[in-house]
Amino acid sequence: MKKFIFIILIAAFAVCCFALLGFAADDGVPRMSIEDLKQNIENPEFIIIDVNRDAVSKVKIKGAIKEQPLKFGAWISKYPKDKTLVLYCT
Repeated sequence: MKKFIFIILIAAFAVCCFALLGFAADDGVPRMSIEDLKQNIENPEFIIIDVNRDAVSKVKIKGAIKEQPLKFGAWISKYPKDKTLVLYCT
């Protein structure tokens, strides 16, 4: 009986995890493919922002600006609202 309850709990946990992952992927935030980014990397309408928490990112996209993700409110207003902000984290 204990084994059966344990299996049910594991299955319920797995279902919850998959549901949360599906929810996170469908959060209404537009996504950009790598190919789209490559095509627009020098487009002046795009501002590319590195929001990796590490002080120094292992990978940096050419021309990206480093910002601290936890200080979003302090830096977001300095970017023009008519530009497309592309945030990435590696």
